[in-house]
Amino acid sequence: FGSSIVQGQPLAVLTTVHTRSVNLFSAMRITCSVLVAGALAGSAEEQKNRPVTKVINLLKDMVKQLEKEAEEDEEVYNKVACWCQTNDKDKTKSIADAETSIDRLVNKIEEETATSSRLNTEIKNLEVEVEKNQKSLDQATANRKKELAEFNEDEKDTLQSISALKSAVTVLSKHNGGAALLDMQAALRATVHRHHDRLGDMLSIPEMKTVQSFIQSPEDYFDAEPTFKQSYAPQSGEIFGILKNMLSTFEADLSQAQKDEMQAQSAYEQLKAAKEDEIKEGQDHLEEKQEELANTDESLANAKEDLEDTRTSLAADQAFLANLKEKCQLTDQEYEQRTKTRQEEISAVSEALSFLTSDEAHDLFSRTFNFVQRTATSLSANRERAASILASTAHRVHSADLVALADSVKRDAFVKVKKAIDDMIAKLLQDKEDEIKQKDFCIEELNTNERETDLKNRDKEETQAKIDTLNNEIETLTNEIDTLKAEIQSLQTNLKRAGEDREQENKDFQETVADQRATVKLLEKTLDVLKGFYNKKHKGASLAQEDPAGPPPPPGFKSYNKNSGSGGVMGMIQQIISDAKTEEAEAIQAEKDAQSAYESFVKDTNDSITAKQDSITDKADTKAKKEGERTDAKKDLENMMIELEELANENADLHKACDFTLKNFDVRQSARDEEVEGLREAKAALSGAQLTLLQRSGA
Repeated sequence: FGSSIVQGQPLAVLTTVHTRSVNLFSAMRITCSVLVAGALAGSAEEQKNRPVTKVINLLKDMVKQLEKEAEEDEEVYNKVACWCQTNDKDKTKSIADAETSIDRLVNKIEEETATSSRLNTEIKNLEVEVEKNQKSLDQATANRKKELAEFNEDEKDTLQSISALKSAVTVLSKHNGGAALLDMQAALRATVHRHHDRLGDMLSIPEMKTVQSFIQSPEDYFDAEPTFKQSYAPQSGEIFGILKNMLSTFEADLSQAQKDEMQAQSAYEQLKAAKEDEIKEGQDHLEEKQEELANTDESLANAKEDLEDTRTSLAADQAFLANLKEKCQLTDQEYEQRTKTRQEEISAVSEALSFLTSDEAHDLFSRTFNFVQRTATSLSANRERAASILASTAHRVHSADLVALADSVKRDAFVKVKKAIDDMIAKLLQDKEDEIKQKDFCIEELNTNERETDLKNRDKEETQAKIDTLNNEIETLTNEIDTLKAEIQSLQTNLKRAGEDREQENKDFQETVADQRATVKLLEKTLDVLKGFYNKKHKGASLAQEDPAGPPPPPGFKSYNKNSGSGGVMGMIQQIISDAKTEEAEAIQAEKDAQSAYESFVKDTNDSITAKQDSITDKADTKAKKEGERTDAKKDLENMMIELEELANENADLHKACDFTLKNFDVRQSARDEEVEGLREAKAALSGAQLTLLQRSGA
């Protein structure tokens, strides 16, 4: 029985062998029972205690037991069928719900991942904006403090100068001298020293010389007659006018400076309020975005955890459902096989029982027990009867072994029959041992295949995840490289435009400087002409006054004085020259600043382009490495798929060879044990019948 089951044998063949073997064992059980019944005979008074009666009772008990087992199998099958139907429905629904949840969670994770990325970018931009506004406010505050300190210092100096000028005007207006004159001299000297640059722009050169002369020798301007230093009478009126003009200019400048300071302070307050509002608004938005990001990240983490749990639950439900379907299918097959086998066994036992309880068998048993000790022909008839039953059974179950056993019964004594039973028992036990080995082999190979398949599937999933990650990284690197190239193109375009703008600005600067210098040159020539005349000293005729010897001459020329407007004209020309030079200096400084800014811009732009090009090179190298890793991973994945296919084929072959053995192992082992036990009982019965015959023959 067991030796005919080899690895890889089709399930249909194994089922046929099992069915024929069961029929063979059932026939052997019946035959042995018939042999015992035919051999053991006694008197009518001993009929109830004859072995044949025990055999009949045993067969009846067997029928009842088989029917009881059939009912128990039906009850178990109904429970399993109910379990299969209920769990199949529940798990199918759970799987569908899990797949729906997975789709929803995947979409949610994608959306919240995008939202998280957007919020991170917005938060970074807001932080930069808030920091920029804060730096701008801090810079404005520092500038305001610096401007205020400079204003206070200038205001203090200007007030001191105004006070000194007022004192000087007062002294001049009262023609005072002495200590007041010395104080005025010291104050004016300090004023001129502090405001030398302003006075250079405010006064003409002659006026400046007059002021310096006044500071050096103020007493000369109070003399009635010229000193040896003066070539003509002092002009206190001229210095008085200059000082009053200076006083008026200083007071106007102070007033304007105070107004400018008030405007600057007001502008600063407005800027400060605006920046503080912008900072507060930015911080409020930043806090809102940070809170939204925290909620999004928490929801994202929960969604990922739910997705992992749902996938784990789905995998468990799918595995359970697959095992359930397989188990339920095998249960249906097993129940069908058990029902068929048990029905055949019940039919065989019932047929044997009908033989033993028939009237013909009853008469035969009576005649056999009355004459078995004296008549060899009776024993021969029983053997013929047993052989006939064996032949009939062999024909019905198509068993060559039973045909051979029937022939042996005809020819041989009980000793050979018992030997045949012993051989069958030995064969059954060997088959049992072989089937146990086959089962252990199948279990070990199936478990090994399952472990290797699980490991390979895990490797496949990890490799696929690696490929997906590499795809995302390569796509990100490609986008970043394209972005960097676009930024480099934009920087190069801006650099070109800046160069063109710088060239035009320099051209404008050259024209402006040339115009200013030409203007200064022309005005200086004009001023030199005027100075050449008006700065000359004109001496009047000085003749000795003597008493005329004759009548006096007629009156001479009046005293020649300079045109009173010459000083104003030359002052205006000097002011225009100063303004032109100032504008030229400002233009030169602006050109330097613009050139410096352009050079800084070029340097920064080139540095940025170089950095971006280096970044492109690094990212291109990284991308190439990632693409190489992706190619290797794809090759690994292809190899894994081939190995998984090989494992699946191996698994299918193992199931084809082992499923019948594993699913029917307990049933087959139990049936084989029952057959062995039946053969042993038959042998024991034959041994008892032979001993009885010998005892009666001796009597």
